[in-house]
Amino acid sequence: MILDTNALSAFFEGDPAIGILLRRTFRLFLPVVVLGEYRFGLLRSKKRQTIEPALDALEAVATVLAIETVTVRPYAETRDHLKRAGTPIPSNDLWIAALAIQHGLPIVSRDAHFDRVPTVTRVTW
Repeated sequence: MILDTNALSAFFEGDPAIGILLRRTFRLFLPVVVLGEYRFGLLRSKKRQTIEPALDALEAVATVLAIETVTVRPYAETRDHLKRAGTPIPSNDLWIAALAIQHGLPIVSRDAHFDRVPTVTRVTW
């Protein structure tokens, strides 16, 4: 499963429900976009010294999904579809959705706007 930024936040905040969900998962996937968003948030966090080493450890065992040229096609098609439907989503979330489509993986997120993306399954906790 691909973790969205809010899922990663919930995990590091110790949300028991996300912990249960993630323990059932064989492999975790972290989009580079999510890592960037989360590390940006950590820069001013009072919990940075505690969370940053834990994030480094998670990043070492998870599969990090980079944006590649093959990601561009699902990004463009999804963006076009959502624009035509009048239901755009934030740009970073478009990239996360494109990675989910590219790799055939669900997204763990509380952001309901992922439900507007055809062929993407959102898992929540």
